Amino acid sequence: MAQVSLNNVSKCYPGNIWAIRDINLGIENKEFVVLVGPSGCGKSTTLRIIAGLEEATGGKVYIGNQLVNDTPPKDRNIAMVFQNYALYPHMSVHDNMAFGLKLRKYPHLEIEARVKEAATMLGIEQLLHRKPRELSGGQRQRVAVGRAIVRKPLVFLFDEPLSNLDAKLRVQMRTEIKKLHIRLQTTMIYVTHDQTEAMTMGDRIVVMKDGDIQQIADPISLYDKPVNKFVAGFIGTPPMNFVKGTIIMKEGRLYFNEGKFVVRVVDAMFKGLEGYVGKELTFGIRPEDIYDKLFVSEAPSENTIKAACEIIEPMGSEAYLYLNTGKNQLIAKVGGHDKPAINSDMDLVFDMSKVHFFDKETEKTIV
Repeated sequence: MAQVSLNNVSKCYPGNIWAIRDINLGIENKEFVVLVGPSGCGKSTTLRIIAGLEEATGGKVYIGNQLVNDTPPKDRNIAMVFQNYALYPHMSVHDNMAFGLKLRKYPHLEIEARVKEAATMLGIEQLLHRKPRELSGGQRQRVAVGRAIVRKPLVFLFDEPLSNLDAKLRVQMRTEIKKLHIRLQTTMIYVTHDQTEAMTMGDRIVVMKDGDIQQIADPISLYDKPVNKFVAGFIGTPPMNFVKGTIIMKEGRLYFNEGKFVVRVVDAMFKGLEGYVGKELTFGIRPEDIYDKLFVSEAPSENTIKAACEIIEPMGSEAYLYLNTGKNQLIAKVGGHDKPAINSDMDLVFDMSKVHFFDKETEKTIV
């Protein structure tokens, strides 16, 4: 069994610089977990502590049921794939993949069998005689993954392994890594700053900021039910729109007043928001939940707002509209053939059942 547990793990560098503080994280056997967040959030430090490449300042790290704080990396039964591949330039692909097994004095026949199996799995059998300098970036990455596979570790650790690849190859490689996880049925922990990678690859996603875990959830729960404004804005492309305003009450109903527009809050959110009447808060809505009224039948007039379309980004099957309400900038995601003219005035409709409200001070989700 290859569960990984971090109990109150912290890392402080000289100068009282805290990389992570009191991290608690449990990863189940055979689970694919992605650590995601902006640069400097502590995700790579967390991974390196699991690997044993960094020493935790405090807390306990378990792999399986074994406490590994004082266990050297080579004895943790993990394999790590780095961003820069970390291949030996003077060795062939075959020797790079076999090197770790030779150090551990595996029998020659077993080494050959493992290298051949991994090379076949990754489609690099024809590259075994080449040197790393003769390979493309994608091929080098496959070799780095193959070197990890031959170890047959309890846990695979990936530290931003696709960031050096071009966009098309990144899409291909993330699919291959996900297929590999399904095939190997091994615990995998993957670090990235790319939320698209996180959403498409992880069974669960750990969102980090400033050394703290903000939320742990499956991709859909994370997208639909962010716990705070940071998670809501970090997950999703284009990002969620945020608008500051005030909750007001008219004739027993709640409304959000932006200053230039007023929209009615759905009854299901009444209980959560009635304590905010007269107070400022932040309204959040995703680009795909903003519609051109021309394409929405029976749109309620009280949830219709005026906006000017300033920029259009055609994306093929969809388009991003950059809108100006007179007070705020919004982004809407619409069908590729539903584009208005640039600088045209639009009537927009919000899907008010999909909006989020955040406390002004704590930035935590209200409803």
